[in-house]
Order: sequence, then C-alpha cells, then structure tokens
Amino acid sequence: MSNSFDKNRLELFREKRAEQNEKVLGLGHLGIKRFFNMDSNTYREGALDSKTKELLGLVASAVLRCNDCIDYHLEQCAKTGSNKEEIIDALNVSLTVGGSIVIPHLRHAVDTIEMLEKEGAFDPQ
Repeated sequence: MSNSFDKNRLELFREKRAEQNEKVLGLGHLGIKRFFNMDSNTYREGALDSKTKELLGLVASAVLRCNDCIDYHLEQCAKTGSNKEEIIDALNVSLTVGGSIVIPHLRHAVDTIEMLEKEGAFDPQ
C-alpha cells in the first residue's frame, strides 16, 4: 500500500464515521441515543482508568473482528496515553483469546498503528 492510500483510509474512516453518527443520532430514537450515551460513558474514568478501558475495547474489537472498531479504539488508545508496546501487548491478548481468525484484523491494526505513528499520535518513548 502507498503512504497516501494509507493516510486516506484513516481520514475517510474518520469522516464517514462522523457523518454516519450524525445521521443515526439525527433519527431521534430515544433507545439509540441512550445506547450511544451509555457507550460514551463506559469509557470514562471509573474503577478502571480510561486508558485501560480503551485497551479492553481494542481487545474486544479484535476478537469480534470489527476493523472499524479497531481503528476507533486504536485512536482512543493513543489519546488516552497507551504506547505502541502496550497496544501490541493488548492485541496479543486478542489473538490468544480469539485465535487465528483474528490474524487478518491484527494485520489491519498494524497498518492503522503505522498510520497513527506517521501522524504523531503516540508520544515518543
């Protein structure tokens, strides 16, 4: 893959996600709004910190084989302070839990991590 294609894939994901979320929330359905609210609140500080919760979300996303969710949680992991080594270790958990069917999603995650690195999303170590 070329670098410009990689960057565009992540940018397109961000734009499409924001656009689609606006449409979904624009439906005005109370149950949908409540679920979105619950989802947002789940990742706030609590007994577990947000960083740990985002790593858990990443593991679940990989095991459930959702590349959009993987991309979202990788961005959130970077924003909440996870470094690359922590993220790779969490992805190893997902591989162990989910088995070899997770490998294509692990490849996707590695591509996204590289894109985020190019954007400077991770603090230098």
